Amino acid sequence: MLTLAFDTATAVATSALVDGDEVLAERVSRAQTLLEDVDALLRQAGAHPSDLGRLAVGLGPGSFTGVRIGLATARGLALSLGLRGSGVSTLAALAAGAPGGLPVVDAKRREVFTLVDGEAQVLAPADLPLDEGALCVGDGAKRYRQLLEERGAVVPPDDDERHLPRARFHAALAGEPRPVDELEPLYLRVPDADRNVQ
Repeated sequence: MLTLAFDTATAVATSALVDGDEVLAERVSRAQTLLEDVDALLRQAGAHPSDLGRLAVGLGPGSFTGVRIGLATARGLALSLGLRGSGVSTLAALAAGAPGGLPVVDAKRREVFTLVDGEAQVLAPADLPLDEGALCVGDGAKRYRQLLEERGAVVPPDDDERHLPRARFHAALAGEPRPVDELEPLYLRVPDADRNVQ
């Protein structure tokens, strides 16, 4: 089954076209160019939108705007092409690209998103549960490199691809597809706009 996978929850958007276990094409860019990337992936693979069998979309956590762009794009594609899709945690995809690593996504406000006992959480970087020599990956690991390394963690070089939540892993982790409008974002906290209203 031909799967279009993408995630726009972090500062770097990722998209891939996957047929079973084979990655036909993959791109890394920004959320604003997601539809251009989808078009380029299809052209690169010699495929047509009607060839797609399902979607795999990143649900976050990450940027509120980025998550909304990804879900809105998934809903539009699903509606126009009659597709179903699966939601995948951005943290789970990041972890899949760095086996044994702890995913650390920059949550702004001096916080990070991570997995604690398999559950998505938002924490201060100093509160991350780290063992000596723990591998930390993601844009949050890069941002808080000094603090994490002082605590005994290992953070790969900034250009290491393990810092990216690659869409190929979203496709691999995708569960049974369902109606895309049923997919819920994984925010972990209220949007700034809602906080400012109170």
